[in-house]
Amino acid sequence: MKKQLKNKKVLIALVSVCIVLAAALSVFIYYKTGLKAVASRETPTSFQVQPGETSEVVLDKLQTQELIRNKTVAKLYMKFHGLSDIKAGNFKLDARWDTPKILETLNDSKQANADDIKITFKEGMWAKDVAALIEKQTGVKAKELLTLWNDDAYLNTLLKKYSFLSKDILNAQYKVKLEGYLYPETYSFHKDATAKQITETFLDQFQKAIAPYAADIKKSGMSMQEVITFASIVQYEASTKEDMEMIAGVFQNRLKQGMTLDSSVTVCYALYDDMTSGEDCEVNTHIDSPYNTYKNAGLPIGPILNPGAMAIQAVLHPKANDYLYFVADIYGDGKVYYARTLDEQEANIDKYNLRK
Repeated sequence: MKKQLKNKKVLIALVSVCIVLAAALSVFIYYKTGLKAVASRETPTSFQVQPGETSEVVLDKLQTQELIRNKTVAKLYMKFHGLSDIKAGNFKLDARWDTPKILETLNDSKQANADDIKITFKEGMWAKDVAALIEKQTGVKAKELLTLWNDDAYLNTLLKKYSFLSKDILNAQYKVKLEGYLYPETYSFHKDATAKQITETFLDQFQKAIAPYAADIKKSGMSMQEVITFASIVQYEASTKEDMEMIAGVFQNRLKQGMTLDSSVTVCYALYDDMTSGEDCEVNTHIDSPYNTYKNAGLPIGPILNPGAMAIQAVLHPKANDYLYFVADIYGDGKVYYARTLDEQEANIDKYNLRK
């Protein structure tokens, strides 16, 4: 009886071991199978990793694009082999590669942006100048871009994708309806990028750049369009952080008192294709345009350029002051002089020889 009991225990132990081994083998096969290539034939694919994207997002995209078999297995392999440092950029991947090779490629900065064209867009550029630079560097026609940026059908698709955009951008009076949202930054565009891909790269970056200011924008009581419009004027008027904050404060003072902004830079944009020099903006304050803040109260109808972070921060956190006027030495060192009254303003202009 004891022997039978002992044999039974041995048998149970052996069965248990077999079950464990079978389970381990199943897991091993599952793991190994999950790492295999999706395709057997050469399938070159462009794959983009946006700055700031998490490994979880990247793995989701890899599986959606059918570049990996199993996201869970890929995640385990990534963790076990220290391959979580995925680089941002555009990669050339192939569905016939196994998961290890794909992950190793995405961790190699030399593989990123191999076929990309890098372009730096400075703060304060007009949309038409952004388009011209893109044409020069990539070959995508400026006319195609500008037409796209004013295409209501396309813009309506963007309204569904980007929550920061509103129907305000559909204003038929705008010169360029995406003016203000072509965020100044250094971008990498694939050499074969389309006008839509280029546009949405800008908007993706704007979305990341504006996200930290969500609470401040809500607190300001301004819409996104108003914030960007205000920031675009401040960007054009000033070159330093201090002056941006001061000028934003001056404009707020004027708005609170029901005064027109009287900003000559809005006249520059009103002139658009007809402007030959900065002096044109000073002598054409009578121009009939919804952008002209000498003739129209409040902010102009929309952004007059594409502002950067400093200008956006300035309108959300202006420097409190009691000035109502300012003038910049545009013919000298750019220094800005502030005044509380029109007489003080005129005195500054005469004192610093700022009248051309």
